[in-house]
Amino acid sequence: MAERPDYYKILGVGKNASEEEIKKAYRKLARQYHPDRNPGDKKAEERFKQVSQAHDVLSDPDKRKEYDRGGAFAGFGVPNFDSSNFGGGFSDILSNLFGGAGPGSRGGQRRAPEARGRDLETEVQLSLAQAVAGTQVPLSVPTSQPCPTCHGSGARPGTQAKVCPVCEGRGVEAQSQGIFSITQPCSNCGGSGTVIDDPCPTCSGTGAQRSVRRLRVNIPAGVRDGSRIKLAGKGDPGIRGMPPGDLYVITRVSESPVFKWSGDNLEVEVPLTIPEALRGAVIEVPTLNGTKRLRVARGTKHGTVQRLRGEGPPRLGGKGNGDLRYKFVIDVPASLSAEQDELVDQLAKVMNGDPRAKLFDGAGQAQGAPAGGS
Repeated sequence: MAERPDYYKILGVGKNASEEEIKKAYRKLARQYHPDRNPGDKKAEERFKQVSQAHDVLSDPDKRKEYDRGGAFAGFGVPNFDSSNFGGGFSDILSNLFGGAGPGSRGGQRRAPEARGRDLETEVQLSLAQAVAGTQVPLSVPTSQPCPTCHGSGARPGTQAKVCPVCEGRGVEAQSQGIFSITQPCSNCGGSGTVIDDPCPTCSGTGAQRSVRRLRVNIPAGVRDGSRIKLAGKGDPGIRGMPPGDLYVITRVSESPVFKWSGDNLEVEVPLTIPEALRGAVIEVPTLNGTKRLRVARGTKHGTVQRLRGEGPPRLGGKGNGDLRYKFVIDVPASLSAEQDELVDQLAKVMNGDPRAKLFDGAGQAQGAPAGGS
């Protein structure tokens, strides 16, 4: 009999590791052994598959419990139980609640319904230019395929799985609480309805093997950091012919040293010299497709925003484009030469008025106001 893989050892964590520790270890190893980082390296690809399989089991509380109990089905072939799994009519629901045999139960031997494939999730790194314009990226996604030796049954060729003696093939156990019974996945078979005495030596009874699927994905223009792109039917295959799951691609957009997101718009900080702010100027600024010239008005204040409407990033869903916003910031030198210092003195002498005078006028009026009422 094939030795069962030690998923804790594969991820390099202890048996009491938390969910966060398991996730952190998986991400580190997945990055290290990812096929895109190790092209043509079969050992790295195999290690990547092992790490992915270990994470599949240990990141799922139910699968982890089954694995820790020594279950042969840990990791694959365990249906996800929810209210939709108890198909049929109201009589079927009562049958599951009270443990009886409903119309579709075949005398209490009703098998747990087969599960659709598991949804998968992966991340893709994009530059701002790729996110704004859209692009096509290659992906390598860890997934599972039916075991070629046992064809997905999990049993050694020439043998077959047996009906679970605990749940009698129903895949669930009922616990009585007063007049009601609460069902949960069977603790002996993990919800599959069957047990395997002689597991397949290739897949260790899981019925599946990890593999890496390579595909190219079209990223639409206008995605942001954290956008989720759904690829229907590109997830794990369903158990015994059921529909496959979906693949979700999460976009991670690198920060730009120039453009910063501001809602649907992009913002650029544009430094102005003091003379430019005072007298006005025509300056050159970057755009998403090159450069443009902007006219700076005389007396422009620090923080003034000027925008190019509709020349920003496209909005998802074909709702037009955002704006490019240019925020003017006055560039004040940290130190002055002797000549500059003298010129600033001359400027100060000819500038009229005290810009802070109104502060004291307003403060005096407030201080002289009556303490209350008229």
